Amino acid sequence: MDVATSRDGTRIAYDRRGSGPALILVDGALGHRAFNPHGAALADLLQDAFTVHTYDRRGRGDSGDSGPYAVEREIEDIEALIRAAGGRAHLFGMSSGAVLALDAAAHGLAVEALALYEPPFIVDGSRPPLPPDYAVRVGALAAGGRRAEAVEYFMTAAVGLPAELLGGMREDPSFARMEQVAHTLAYDAAVMGGTMSGVPLPPHRWASVTAPVLVADGGKSEHTFADAADALAAVLRDVRRVTLDGQTHDVDPEVLAPALRDFFAH
Repeated sequence: MDVATSRDGTRIAYDRRGSGPALILVDGALGHRAFNPHGAALADLLQDAFTVHTYDRRGRGDSGDSGPYAVEREIEDIEALIRAAGGRAHLFGMSSGAVLALDAAAHGLAVEALALYEPPFIVDGSRPPLPPDYAVRVGALAAGGRRAEAVEYFMTAAVGLPAELLGGMREDPSFARMEQVAHTLAYDAAVMGGTMSGVPLPPHRWASVTAPVLVADGGKSEHTFADAADALAAVLRDVRRVTLDGQTHDVDPEVLAPALRDFFAH
């Protein structure tokens, strides 16, 4: 494990493997190095062509969590990782991590290119929007020690899982790991901002992004993800839009890796 120090002094833990241009993987909600086997598998598949960095977003795993939280602090964390990686990097963002990666590029970080898989925007009526008080409520549940309830609220309100599935989820060993980082669900809500409210994306939020962008969704995912990917592609300058056949939000690294390799090579 290596450590990068963010601008506010927060220590950001990361692993580095492979050789070649730097590639930083940005997890979505609840993901971190010890709870994202897909991230490690993806890094293994790409390490022959890239120096792949997997890291714990602040508040997760071995990283620190200096307060108060702001999305800008997470962007500064990526900036610290880019600095540690040699000054420039490719970014791959998954789910809400895709939105954080895009915000990092919009803030002028030295991003060569970025690939985004299924940013979870809700831009139309294809599924219910997040409740207006979602961010406050999920944060209050975790802060009040009701971490399991915070995870369950995320799963039903944000992910859209039926409530009857929650009982089985609590029995799975992975649920305890999600509880450990439940306080960071409010962080991802801040990253998403108002982009899960069922209205079109803000046209200017990422207008400053000049790096090439790959926007991908899965062919077997809910149609909301395709709508979101199309909406994002429509507001970016230099964009490639692809659909990975047979994939869902739980994308197979064996399918994703060739798409990333091809995109970043051009």
